[in-house]
Amino acid sequence: MTAAVDLLTLGESMVSLRSGGPLSAGGSLSMHVAGAESNVAVGVARLGHTVRWAGVVGEDPHGQFILRQLRSEAIALRHREDGERSTGVMFLEQRTADVSRAYYYRSGSAGSTLNISDVDAALRGGARVVHLTGITAALSPEARRAVEYAAERAAGEGILVSLDVNYRAKLWSRDEARAALAPIVRHASIVVASDDELDLVASGTDVAAGSAEAEVLMAKRLLEHGVREVVVKRGAAGAGAHTADGRWEVPAVPVTSIDSVGAGDAFTAGYLSALLDGDDVAGRLRRGALAGAFAVSTAGDWEGLPRTAELALLANHAAGSTQR
Repeated sequence: MTAAVDLLTLGESMVSLRSGGPLSAGGSLSMHVAGAESNVAVGVARLGHTVRWAGVVGEDPHGQFILRQLRSEAIALRHREDGERSTGVMFLEQRTADVSRAYYYRSGSAGSTLNISDVDAALRGGARVVHLTGITAALSPEARRAVEYAAERAAGEGILVSLDVNYRAKLWSRDEARAALAPIVRHASIVVASDDELDLVASGTDVAAGSAEAEVLMAKRLLEHGVREVVVKRGAAGAGAHTADGRWEVPAVPVTSIDSVGAGDAFTAGYLSALLDGDDVAGRLRRGALAGAFAVSTAGDWEGLPRTAELALLANHAAGSTQR
């Protein structure tokens, strides 16, 4: 019998090939693991919790690279290897100092075949929290059914379900996302969304989209339909959370931004790890902001994510400081 873990997450992890400049100019590429769910898995594991990742990779060197990297972060794996399909690949182009572009080669990938049987295997042994994202639901009808099933079954077993909208315009339209996420969000206790994603899981309002008033109204509707915490990520403007007990806000931690890719996943990892530690909503937001700051101030999706003892490095830091 597999032991229960603090966090279970499932989805597609890919090989990310990163450039230091325009891809059209050629040059060297560095190889990394990319995937919203595995980013969160690494972040929560580094912050002291037991984590299991479930997904599908190809029987290829790319898949072996992903499995090796995740195992090195003390993440338990409940994976399947598909001999007929390849592991997904993405190219991340640093087009300018301020603009990165992602190019996906994941259509028909092994990861897109995630199914209900994979979810059953992943849930064997139990978990305190199941974390899902809209990205996996966008990969294929089969993967969408698997995510919906995971949310429904976990909630039915009394497991807290966390859903990060994580909308990707290159994978599906906003209308497609809205329709697919509706049955999933019904089972979520925690909904995490960027300020421009909240309308994908909450019904529309008569006020201007993106306004503070619209956020409050959409959060209220989610809470009325059973969500316990609505967490809104605003990047450099910080983050907020809405619950039945009120609203909390936290500013972003001021750091020098180097690479914003993975920052939202880092925030979510910090938030969920603090929840698992029993922190209140304000404490969860603070740790989320700290984890996000580590992400943007270091290169890579997850490589710079902090361990528990390192959180204090940015809690009261001075720019350019050196610990001696």
